[in-house]
Amino acid sequence: MVPGGESGDCVWHRNPFTFAPGQHNPHFPHPAPTNMTRILFSLLALSAAASVQAQSWVAGKHYSVIPTQRTNVPAGKVEVMEVFSYGCPACNTYRPIMRKLQAALPPNAQITYLPASWQAAEAWPMFQRAYLTAQSLGVADKAHEAMYDAIWTTRELGVTDASGRLLKKLPTIENAAKFYERVAGVKAADFVNASKSFSVDLKVRQADNQIKVMQISGTPTIVVNGKYRLNNENLNSDEMIQLARFLVDKESATAKPAAAAPAKKP
Repeated sequence: MVPGGESGDCVWHRNPFTFAPGQHNPHFPHPAPTNMTRILFSLLALSAAASVQAQSWVAGKHYSVIPTQRTNVPAGKVEVMEVFSYGCPACNTYRPIMRKLQAALPPNAQITYLPASWQAAEAWPMFQRAYLTAQSLGVADKAHEAMYDAIWTTRELGVTDASGRLLKKLPTIENAAKFYERVAGVKAADFVNASKSFSVDLKVRQADNQIKVMQISGTPTIVVNGKYRLNNENLNSDEMIQLARFLVDKESATAKPAAAAPAKKP
């Protein structure tokens, strides 16, 4: 979803290019190579492909270098952030891609989330505040997938009807509090009180400012280690995962290792 865009706008424009399984290459010499030769060719092809892919990522086209942001991961970790909104239909559709990205990342990478708020007509400011409140209470991760389902599947917190038309009455923070009470065990009254706290107000302002500084033009958008913003218009989903992994590996080479625990005295 782009700021000011129509509901349902998706930022992924390109289709992945795939080879048909089992497709015969008429130029492959016969007789067929031995198993060892096949393995060797496969390894060489993978190595060459990885090298070409790494060299083909172009700053300013596939990703942009942005003003460096403070990350929210421990020392030695590389942050992979999704800028999103629960109210964004493209973000909801993007969930399987995020799962594939998670599986493709090395152990030292950590996924985080930053909620956007620019679509007030679709309750994005409320969803932003709800996420940041849940984060402050330590239950954001536990309820993350269920929140999408409550909006887009059961419509407990829906912003559209079954035909896709915007509802006249949008969900409120009180409605979200009841959801978190059911899913995460936080009392609804405590959730509402926390949502009105100075600390959550500060988180809201910081999120809006960071999104502006990073020049986020649509959701979902991936930012690696507070330095690199992936440009969705020039990537398909598989390329996004490959590029994110490439940038994580790049940052891993310079990341500070976590401090070792002090040795116990004998």
